[in-house]
Amino acid sequence: MSNHFRTTLAAGQTLRVFSLGRMCHPVAIEMFAQAGGYHGLWLDQEHAGLTAEQNLVAAITARANGFGSLVRMPFTHPSLVSQNLESGVEGVMAARINSAEQADEFVRWCRFAPRGFRGMNTQGADGHYSRRPAKLQAEEARETFVGAQIESRAALDDLDAIAAVPDLDMLFIGPADLSQELGVLGQPDHPRVWEAIERVAAVCKNSGKIWGIVPFGAASAERCLDLGC
Repeated sequence: MSNHFRTTLAAGQTLRVFSLGRMCHPVAIEMFAQAGGYHGLWLDQEHAGLTAEQNLVAAITARANGFGSLVRMPFTHPSLVSQNLESGVEGVMAARINSAEQADEFVRWCRFAPRGFRGMNTQGADGHYSRRPAKLQAEEARETFVGAQIESRAALDDLDAIAAVPDLDMLFIGPADLSQELGVLGQPDHPRVWEAIERVAAVCKNSGKIWGIVPFGAASAERCLDLGC
């Protein structure tokens, strides 16, 4: 399966995605496709607790509409990563990553040997429902898009090491949680938050990593784009 996230970013384009959680339905995905302007979606498993079947249906609908798809998930257990990737999504993003050690472990959950220890199962969508050889599935899994959310003081303290983790594609800023971690709860536009955003931008530029954010308004989106988001 092609990876829309990697293809779009490799072309130097800004990757625009929408999020589905508590109102996750194929019609919602089709509505966004008809509206235009988006490259894909993320499925919010962290907050909405989406099931494997919901992710499967969403991933199929996304492909049918020319979208890429990614699951934002809690950093809990490798089996949940396997379930998400076997649904056919193109990537996963771990919420609340606080250290390079956690980021590296998450990457290893997403990769087969020798980089990781993801459990091999060809029966999912990424294995073409047992029609794809295990070796080919493992090789193509190297293209899985992997992200880590930066939304804590601990993550900021270990930011350079997190950005240096091999095979981690993206650092994604969570401004809401970051604002409460920085003592300015509910103020994502506060100078302390912008200082953190600018630091992430600088570290990603130096390390060659991609970074993203949930913008909190048109002006913040433009400012983040200027910073290389």
